[in-house]
Parts: sequence; C-alpha cells; structure tokens
Amino acid sequence: MNYLPAVESVIPEGAEPDAAIIWLHGLGSDGHDFAGIVPELRLPSTLKLRFIFPHAPSIPVTVNGGYVMPAWYDILEMDVGRKVDTVQLTRSAEAVHALIEREIQRGTPSDRILLAGFSQGGAVILQAALSYSKPLAGALSLSSYFPTVATVEPSPINKGLPILVCHGTRDPVVNESLGRKAEEDLRALGYATQYKHYPMEHSVCLEEIQDISAWIQERLCS
Repeated sequence: MNYLPAVESVIPEGAEPDAAIIWLHGLGSDGHDFAGIVPELRLPSTLKLRFIFPHAPSIPVTVNGGYVMPAWYDILEMDVGRKVDTVQLTRSAEAVHALIEREIQRGTPSDRILLAGFSQGGAVILQAALSYSKPLAGALSLSSYFPTVATVEPSPINKGLPILVCHGTRDPVVNESLGRKAEEDLRALGYATQYKHYPMEHSVCLEEIQDISAWIQERLCS
C-alpha cells in the first residue's frame, strides 16, 4: 500500500500512542507547516498521541496559472462558490482513509482518531470524515469551506460526528462567509458542530490554538 508521505511525531516522546490526529496543510505548503503547533497545544502528558502531517502531491493549479505546487486538488475558479476538482478532492479523502486504516493496524481504534485540516486540507478532511465507514473521534476544519456538500455520501456510522469549524474574520483568501456556510451545511446534515471565529487573516492565532487544544482534550481525554 502506498501511503501519503508524512511528518510524524508522538507525545509524550517515546510513548505508545492510543490516539491519533491526521492533520492536512493548505495549498502550496507541506506537512511541516503545522508540525510545529504540537508543543503549542500544551496537551496533558496523560494523552498518548500520534500526530500525522501528510504532504500533498504537487499538481498544476488552474487559478495560479497552472503552476505546479503541493495541492490536495485543483481549484478551477476563485468565485464565491469555489469551483474545484471534486474528483481529485475525493481521491485525496480516500488517501486519508488509507492513513486512518494504517493507524487502526498500528493499534489505534478508529474512534480515537481525529481529522484536522487547514484551508484546502479542511475541505478534504470534511469529505474524508463524513464518508468514512468506521466511527471517528471528530473533525476539525480551519479557515476552510465545504465544496463537496452536494456530492458527499455521508456514512451513517459517523452521523452526529463532533466537528469544530474555526475561521478568521479578516480572511482575504477564504472569506469567513464560506466557513460559516460550511458549519451551517454540516449542522443541516445532522452533525454536532461548533463554530469559532477570531480577529485574524488566513492563519492561526493563540486563542484558536487554545480552543483547539481544549476541543482535542474533550474528544480524547474523556
């Protein structure tokens, strides 16, 4: 099986993890982008956790003049609706499913696995989480949107999945309206959503990191 290459870390160092977070980066970045956030989360040492930060393949991106860069899928138009290549997005979600299966093989129960993603990565993890056929611990969408709302085939196993949607109120790349719409669409589908916004652009901030940490602990420490 060919898995996405990834940066991995375990906390506490040397522990045998019993939970995992698969965290996808945004357009033009790589798995190192969020690896540095792990110590900033200040998670308790009692939580034995493996982080997996996959690298997206490099593909031509239409809205960037066909320039080849790391991307989970092609973006065809930057209009309000964000026209994207849903076939590529779905393929990336399936690659995330493969990483979940590998964690299960490593001994982590599926309901101890969280999915997280920033921007493009958030769109992929929403598709991946909703369509996965085994129970998950939750999904985290950061500064992102939900382009496959009309095409995703939700698995009944994850009906009611806890989902945290975070967004910056000053985001010039993915307007906050798209984050709010994603949360509304997810709630309409029956998922247990929370929405948090912050006075920031297309990035992360300390308050958001603290909220993410609290949410992770709610999902995995109870």
